[in-house]
Amino acid sequence: MESYDLVVIGGGPAGIQGATTARILGKTVALVDRHHELGGAGANTGTVPSKTLRETAVVLSGLRSRDLYGVDLSLRRKATVADFLRHEQHVKQGLNARFNQQLEACSTCVFFGEATFLGPHTIHVRGRSSGEASDAHKEQAALDEDRIIRGEKILIATGSSPSRPGIFPFGPGVFDSDTLLNLCNLPETMAVLGAGTIGCEYACTFAALGTKVHLIDGRDALLPFLDREIAAALVAEMERAGIVFRWKERATSCVVEQAPCQGGPGRVRLGFDSGESLVVEEVLVAAGRVSNTATLKLEAAGVKVGEKGLIPVDPSFRTNVPHIYAAGDVIGFPALASTSIEQAQRAVQHAFGRSPAPGTPELLPHGIWTIPEIGYVGATEEELVKKGIPHVVGRASYADNPRGRILGDLAGFLKLLFRLPDLELLGAHMIGEQATDAIHIGMMAMFAQVRADQFDDMCFNLPTLGELYKYAAFEAILAAEKIGVDRPLPVAAPEAL
Repeated sequence: MESYDLVVIGGGPAGIQGATTARILGKTVALVDRHHELGGAGANTGTVPSKTLRETAVVLSGLRSRDLYGVDLSLRRKATVADFLRHEQHVKQGLNARFNQQLEACSTCVFFGEATFLGPHTIHVRGRSSGEASDAHKEQAALDEDRIIRGEKILIATGSSPSRPGIFPFGPGVFDSDTLLNLCNLPETMAVLGAGTIGCEYACTFAALGTKVHLIDGRDALLPFLDREIAAALVAEMERAGIVFRWKERATSCVVEQAPCQGGPGRVRLGFDSGESLVVEEVLVAAGRVSNTATLKLEAAGVKVGEKGLIPVDPSFRTNVPHIYAAGDVIGFPALASTSIEQAQRAVQHAFGRSPAPGTPELLPHGIWTIPEIGYVGATEEELVKKGIPHVVGRASYADNPRGRILGDLAGFLKLLFRLPDLELLGAHMIGEQATDAIHIGMMAMFAQVRADQFDDMCFNLPTLGELYKYAAFEAILAAEKIGVDRPLPVAAPEAL
């Protein structure tokens, strides 16, 4: 039996970061992944692929040019699936190769196969036969074999998978976010069940390519965790793109009347609890995600599991078994690739006595890759009102910003929330082109406890979206002065060395 200082189960963003961190600390590491493509959902089915598809849709549809005067580059031909997926496959292949090189460079032993616990320190790896692997990995798969390995410390980073409610006959015509790339033609009509982040992102992507999208949800508000002003702006833009919202509807039946690619387009009939029905070519079910813990046999290691397969952890990401840690989607919210990486790094550092700051960072930048993009950090206005925190709002529009004009995005805007009376930044919310990048300015400002007057004193490049912060802050200062709050006195500069 081979023994290692750390055994990592799962080769996604969290697993790879955990393995790399341990090697930097001089520890021996084995990583077990049940797929033959490293990167997990982040690289292969979720984060990067979905954002690549979005970018491809924006480019193929000519969406960025539609609001530029005298320019029309809209798609003038029937796009094929190959057109749509070519860039996504290229990006994914590049990431897979980089992850393999990264682990090889730091001498991590990688085993492809299904991992199950035999005890608190021992793991059985069921190697895959060559028939279970893709052609690109059959040579490696043939070398895989059943083995038992031991880990002094163990990190569980197996990620999550789309939830599959029983009423849906998944297969041709009915997809989840992992299988959506198997569609054979771009549909003319599509129903998306679930108006969460994944559902909204894919609804926008297909709408950009001319698909008539019906977005169906049992709730009556879009993405309720967003600042309401931002959410309302997103609804308006999605409706402008032709997306039809069907609120307070729940699917009760789903029948594939004609499978796609068999003599014509697909035909899927959905029935709802309201008694109405809808017929579309394709259906995407975006009904949440479930942690990948069912096959691990965690009971053999004594690890407790909560609802939906989630593993409870303490602030250092330890499970109830002190030498077993967990990070990423498998522990639940916020379940982002960025936070998964941070959690795994902190977990491994703690496991080997480095004692990093506990928990996930308090300030997390969030990005939603709808069309338009959304970026946000910190409190929403509704949260400040609920807590009774006095504040003022500053806004700056893309339409009044030279960079926004150049991009052809006249609907985007930045919203900043400043506490009264000191005008410290408490929240930043942005909708529009490149919002997921520009929001990091707000995050860094909140880390530094920047005030509105300090933004106003800064110089930003012209033309850039960063300049929006200066003008939103200035608007907040004016709003504060109108209610009798003076501009804060500048902080004394440190003496020159």
